[in-house]
Amino acid sequence: MKAHLLSIGLLLVPVFCTVVRGEDSPKRPPNFVFFVADDMQREMFNCLAEGEEPFLTPNLDRLAAEGTLMTQQYVSSPVCTPSRFTCLTGRFASRSTSRALLQTILEEGQSVVNWNTRIRPGQPSLPRLLQRAGYKTGMVGKNHVFEVPGRRKVGRHEDPHDPLVHARLQADQQTLCNAIRRCGFDYAAAIYQNNPESNGPEALAVHNLDWIAQAAIRFIEENQDHPFFLYFASTVPHSPGDPARSWNTDRRTTAAGFLAEPLNVLPSRHDIPKRLEAAGVPVDSQRANMLWLDDALGVLLWQLHELGLDDNTIVLFFNDNGQGAKGTLYEDGIRSPSIIWRKGGFPCKLACNVKVSNTDFAPTILDFAGIPKPEDLFDGVSFRPALEGNAEPIHETLYFELGYARAVVMGRWKYLAVRYPDRARTMSREERARILDQYNSSLRERGRPILTTDPLARFSHLSLIPGGGDAEAASTGQRPGYYDSDQLYDLQRDPLERKNLAGDPDYADELQVMKQHLQNYLNTLPGGFADLKD
Repeated sequence: MKAHLLSIGLLLVPVFCTVVRGEDSPKRPPNFVFFVADDMQREMFNCLAEGEEPFLTPNLDRLAAEGTLMTQQYVSSPVCTPSRFTCLTGRFASRSTSRALLQTILEEGQSVVNWNTRIRPGQPSLPRLLQRAGYKTGMVGKNHVFEVPGRRKVGRHEDPHDPLVHARLQADQQTLCNAIRRCGFDYAAAIYQNNPESNGPEALAVHNLDWIAQAAIRFIEENQDHPFFLYFASTVPHSPGDPARSWNTDRRTTAAGFLAEPLNVLPSRHDIPKRLEAAGVPVDSQRANMLWLDDALGVLLWQLHELGLDDNTIVLFFNDNGQGAKGTLYEDGIRSPSIIWRKGGFPCKLACNVKVSNTDFAPTILDFAGIPKPEDLFDGVSFRPALEGNAEPIHETLYFELGYARAVVMGRWKYLAVRYPDRARTMSREERARILDQYNSSLRERGRPILTTDPLARFSHLSLIPGGGDAEAASTGQRPGYYDSDQLYDLQRDPLERKNLAGDPDYADELQVMKQHLQNYLNTLPGGFADLKD
């Protein structure tokens, strides 16, 4: 497949012709492509009201125009690792059995959900269930969720051009892929263990969507005769976003070292600003990276069409977490769009207003695959009925967890609780200073700005770092009730969650009802949560 042909096809937002199969050929279960974007802002979706200044994303626009936008899509834990855990297991991230999460329960008496919720071999997961039912399963792109024991990370300042370092990078890539295969994938390739700037040598701290897309195309080609599930985890548009380390980088650069020749799977990087200019779209790094991301999506759609698979494939496009209040359980952190596409669309048409969670992806995929759902395995439910036009709610309440915060939504009401362990309340100034110094050293190492040097700065909801970490920096302390232990919001009258009603006696009944709903969830989950866990 030539890059120049792809660039023509991707620009046209093609509506592909249907491939006619023989009437007597048995219809096999549908294929699934689960495409996860990393830190997309809502304004990057042209199909949302926030998309006032358009981005050039013809393939994503096509999914929205032909598929269904889930307008009430939530994520139960709004940072990348627990969000991915939930998508791939159908379970709340606090159910992870990773050693790092279990250690927090031992040390603090409660499960602290953050980047410690890994999927371990032997833990039930969506790819494992599909694999056992005869599906071929593949993963490419950003890991950040599967546990990788025995990894020997190459240092940040080592030279990838050194043959010995290159060999270690290759061995590290093999270790990553083997760990992912042990968790239910038949195929794993082009893996970034973490975000590019935290992945290994600084010289390799760049994105390479061509590398990821090439691996995805290979998986589809090799498994076109079987039903398959492809998990495509983009590293874009997460930082680094500067051109030299994202869309305009040397495309020989990968997380596993330098390639001999640059890849040309996607349209040329030199064509990206030209295409933006031709479309009348501002040429900036955000829009260039989103066009690059869209090209990767487009090459998958093109490949499905070329192999006659697009008439029996469901594509799920999902952004891993909300960005307006990332690292919190406020609506701008837990609301994150998804689009579900299949050729011919769904009976519910272009938009579905039923509230769904990312806990629901796994049971929904199994439902469409015709695979019976294991009893009591999932915290989510299938939203296939909603796609098929049933407007009835599938959840009475929705539950959320992250760091030292928990929340529940029911109808117009939302209750958010913040509880810290004794260690946080009794931490000395010296310990606070030590923690902050260590964290600031890591920020300098990664080239990130220092947020505070005050060891007495208040903790965020996500981490016991004075002033909070950089992932939640934009949202820490930004709501009037942010530091309140109990928060009650009327989302109908106060969608921006500016007025905390928890201390208003007129709403005492609503507060008690919502507290009880939260306690009902907590009583089924590991770890304590101060006074709210029986």
